[in-house]
Amino acid sequence: MRVLLDSQYLPSIAYFVPFSLGLEVVIDAHEFFEKQSYRNRCHILTTQGVQRLSLPVLHGKSHKTPLHELQIDYKQKWMNNHWRAIQTAYGKAPFFAYYAEAIRREIYAKHEKLYTINEALLTICLDMLQISTSWQASEKWIEQPAATDIDLRSAIHPKKSIDNLTWFQPLAYYQVFGSNFAANLSILDLLFSMGPEASRILKQSGTFLQNN
Repeated sequence: MRVLLDSQYLPSIAYFVPFSLGLEVVIDAHEFFEKQSYRNRCHILTTQGVQRLSLPVLHGKSHKTPLHELQIDYKQKWMNNHWRAIQTAYGKAPFFAYYAEAIRREIYAKHEKLYTINEALLTICLDMLQISTSWQASEKWIEQPAATDIDLRSAIHPKKSIDNLTWFQPLAYYQVFGSNFAANLSILDLLFSMGPEASRILKQSGTFLQNN
């Protein structure tokens, strides 16, 4: 059984559940880019509530660009905006000082392509979570998943309710802002808030069914 995922920017907590459970994960690096998805955005928690961070990309002449070819738009000052927002939101979080520099370094690394920065940040976050589950990128677009595959591409989506993720039961944990718990934010929220406990929370918040 494989779990198929799309490539995402600083992914949400639900995205990391298959990794935490030791499942075989394949990330489709060759699918077409989907606008207004988590492929180039994430959600963090601020004093004003949930804030969206969007990473600008260059579409070229066609919007049907394979994800692994999509270039980042550096004419926009997104790096400063993203890091300042993250720092303002989580600067006083219990574990910000432990993890912040590695995240900041990748944001400012000037990766040419969206897939490259997504992969780099995913690798760093898995290391911070102490998750050693191996994963692989697809060699081509997975047009027809195998019968045994669990296809979660676009399942974790900002326009879709997390109630649709029947395998994901978000557990409430300490958050810096707000009296009402905000579920399934970027993994940064969990890491900066809970540190070493983040991995345990992930494992307890997800189960997988063969017929998901």
